[in-house]
Amino acid sequence: MSAQFSAQAPRATPTCNPPHPIETDNVTHLKETILDTEKAQRMAEFFSLLGDPNRLRILSLLAKQELCVCDLAATLDMSESAVSHQLRTLRTMRLVRYHKAGRKVFYQLSDHHVLDLYHSVAEHLDESVSEE
Repeated sequence: MSAQFSAQAPRATPTCNPPHPIETDNVTHLKETILDTEKAQRMAEFFSLLGDPNRLRILSLLAKQELCVCDLAATLDMSESAVSHQLRTLRTMRLVRYHKAGRKVFYQLSDHHVLDLYHSVAEHLDESVSEE
């Protein structure tokens, strides 16, 4: 995503001193690209779902490898019930998937998009800390 921003030519900072006429040439094309309300709502729900530290900790482990519920619980120092509850929420949003092997249930990230999102946010936060 950062390549997209860096590839754009720098723009002059607009000035907005009311009252002024709207420069329709500058804003008309934006209406075609704006996020539609339904998708914005789904994305807001998605991001609010990730607002839970325990879910993020689970994703951080699953970003490394597939794990069963009992291993996740032991690693996170949480009960299996609590981990299962969080995994159910992550499954609902299609962030993780599972398969059974005997009596154990193994979880992994659903696809590379989830992993890419996780890595992008982690990298962004690491950059923010190093700039302070």
